[in-house]
Amino acid sequence: MRQAVILVGGRGTRLGDLAKNTPKPLMPIDGDTRFLDYLIDNLARHGVQEVLLVAGHLGELVEERYQGARFRDCVVSCVREPEAAGTAGALLHVADRLDPVFLMSNGDSFFDFNYLALKPALGENDVAALALRRVDDARRYGAVFAEEGRVRRFEEKNPDANGPAWISGGVYMVRREILDLIKTSPCSIESDIFPQLAAADRLACANFDGYFLDIGLPDTLEQGRREMPVHTRRAAVFFDRDNTLNVDEGYTHRPQDLVWMPGAVEAVRAVNDSGRLAIVVTNQSGLARGLYDEAAMHAFHRHMQNELAAVGAHIDAFYFSPYHADAVVEDYRHADHPDRKPNPGMLKRACAEWRIDLDRSIMIGDQPSDVTAAEAMGVEGRLYDGGDLAALVVPRA
Repeated sequence: MRQAVILVGGRGTRLGDLAKNTPKPLMPIDGDTRFLDYLIDNLARHGVQEVLLVAGHLGELVEERYQGARFRDCVVSCVREPEAAGTAGALLHVADRLDPVFLMSNGDSFFDFNYLALKPALGENDVAALALRRVDDARRYGAVFAEEGRVRRFEEKNPDANGPAWISGGVYMVRREILDLIKTSPCSIESDIFPQLAAADRLACANFDGYFLDIGLPDTLEQGRREMPVHTRRAAVFFDRDNTLNVDEGYTHRPQDLVWMPGAVEAVRAVNDSGRLAIVVTNQSGLARGLYDEAAMHAFHRHMQNELAAVGAHIDAFYFSPYHADAVVEDYRHADHPDRKPNPGMLKRACAEWRIDLDRSIMIGDQPSDVTAAEAMGVEGRLYDGGDLAALVVPRA
């Protein structure tokens, strides 16, 4: 999933004076961290490389803050609407830049689930797939009725409705051919396009239960300010790489030699689905010994990511230590580098770059040095001795 489009066009009328001079997605949440920052950063950690912001109301403020900004390895571009075009019509302003398949998200709601798990729901004949969320009180939202992964119909907002319902979480996997259905402007993707697709059985869906928040009301905005800084401080599962995630016959580095350990792919997917970070921390003495270079190692990691993505999984970050006391490559020669396990340097680097709750985190590896590195950080270390790796990723009690 290379690309995402975020709609940043709403006026935020229900927020009243709060949104008079600030676009709703740019509402400050924690100091200078804006609501939109959380959305973009979450997309970036899922491997999105390009985010297109389609900005309407006060779009100059969106452009000033985000044009050319980088979030991890993701670059942000801003396109301003000359006039309000609706949630479907907005896509016309980026039509020449859209990938064949892209993720689409509302800019005023945060649905924290494994985005990559939505893509398998998009069948060959489908134009879009919706991420659905069950809520206890659906009166603020339109309900979605689905069966066996197919959206059948929608029900408009009903203030008299009682009880729970499935709603759209405002995140969609979309094919570029949706542009062919946008005949007028303004055009609503929710009211004009999705019902057409549902009637033609070309609209898929998948159910998720992640944290969901729509900041459209003053009280939900305040809820976001209380909850989002806490929620986005995530537990992590630190994985050793060789003989933990992949079979290692000795300095494994060629993509064609990738063989997953039993349950490894399922373990990473389970971590992703739980909302935790999946982080690899690996000693790579083959670099120090001159057996391969960093480019080869990164190519191996990209291959791992590609295979994981095919089943809706991903690694959030790779950290590696190329150092060894017996290195033939002088730059990597070090008697006891702080990054080389059993030292905890790679875990420290991860904590400096990610908001990690160490009290809820674990480290899994096949060597005692993995456990020692974890314990130096106050993290529970779990020794992997083969078998089903997925059984070891259960959260801490």
